[in-house]
Amino acid sequence: MSFLDSIRGMTFFDMHVHMTSRTTDDYQAMADAGVVALIEPAFWLGQPRTGVDSFRDYFASLVGWERFRASQFGIRHYCTIGLNSKEANQEALAEQVMEILPLFIYKEGVVGVGEIGFDDQTAAEEKYYRAQLELAKEAGLPVQIHTPHRDKKQGTSRSMDIAIEHGIDPSMVIVDHNNEETVREVLDRGFWAGFTIYPFTKMGNERMVEIVKQYGPERIMVNSAADWGISDPLAVPKTAALMKERGISDEAIRLVTFTNAVTAFAQSGQLSMADFDQPLDIDQSQRYNGSSVLRGGQAPRVDKSSTIIK
Repeated sequence: MSFLDSIRGMTFFDMHVHMTSRTTDDYQAMADAGVVALIEPAFWLGQPRTGVDSFRDYFASLVGWERFRASQFGIRHYCTIGLNSKEANQEALAEQVMEILPLFIYKEGVVGVGEIGFDDQTAAEEKYYRAQLELAKEAGLPVQIHTPHRDKKQGTSRSMDIAIEHGIDPSMVIVDHNNEETVREVLDRGFWAGFTIYPFTKMGNERMVEIVKQYGPERIMVNSAADWGISDPLAVPKTAALMKERGISDEAIRLVTFTNAVTAFAQSGQLSMADFDQPLDIDQSQRYNGSSVLRGGQAPRVDKSSTIIK
């Protein structure tokens, strides 16, 4: 039996996934598994960008082509825009990026400033984290925080301390990449707690099940953070299936895989629960700036259940 059988009819919101790094096959698989919406936070390329124009083009793709590409598979695409912590350490370039961020954060589909925060927890990272908190505050947007891989507990605590210093309500801040070491403080302080189901480096979904059993589903949300690394864009529906198998209620599953993400990011004014009352119409013959998701003489995929690929 496929894991999809146990969650048939459920819908999911992956609130952190880097679809620029993924193929259209991933979009189709996500749609087949019940993913109806996602958030793509601004990210780094795996190698340093060398000029501000590459940031400009990347941000434009998040609010343009990628939003269109997702819609061709019935998935609503939102994004958060920001200078990520790793690239904040290139200070001359970071200054230029800060100048263009206001050109993008007010665009349609932008539901927050992110992902921002700490990587190596340097002075430069803190400088641009603080600057972007002020940008989010001015725009009235939620903040999506990246917590570091190293010294995670310290970096998570510091991220929250600084957000509070800047007068940002914890209910406007989604602290991501949590684990067993950080979750209690994040929830106790009133922040949203994101959990990334990412092989080997972050959380496995068996651990995620135990966290939901211990802490309940309030202010907790699950994501895949799938990117160009070894990752799984189906992490959210697979985690939902495992939760169901391990006895967690459908109501709790929906909260951590859908409703909480909508509630947190709806504070941007860019999405609401009503958006999901009707599925998107899919017409893969549509074009965006002259381009479509089809190549050559490809026909739109119609029969999702067929095993024959023509």
